[in-house]
Amino acid sequence: MFISEGIQKFLFPDELGVGRFVKIGIPAPEVMAPLVGAVETLGGFALLIGLGTRLVAVPLLISMCVAITSTKLFTFGKNGFWKTAHEARTDLLMIFGLLFLLSVGAGRRSLDARIESRRARGRKPAD
Repeated sequence: MFISEGIQKFLFPDELGVGRFVKIGIPAPEVMAPLVGAVETLGGFALLIGLGTRLVAVPLLISMCVAITSTKLFTFGKNGFWKTAHEARTDLLMIFGLLFLLSVGAGRRSLDARIESRRARGRKPAD
């Protein structure tokens, strides 16, 4: 999801990138839209391969929290709880997924695990 959403900010700047950021009132949209697009694309790829999982989860969480507060809180006041919950379901699942990865880290087949395994083999026991 992050890779797709990040790339689309560049492919469709009027609808999903700078134009969208202007519409929802994000400051400095000409800077923030490409920055968020890059964070989502690169961060999504890093999550996919399990590289820097906990570190990458933090900026993605920030991005998702800004997305929820800048778009879904407005619709909550307008449309009520259930319609807003429906519209926010993907965002909320992404947030909970990121919180899970932040707490447990990457899996045993991730690059993080391979790097840690190599580090552990390189350490010598203290005498």
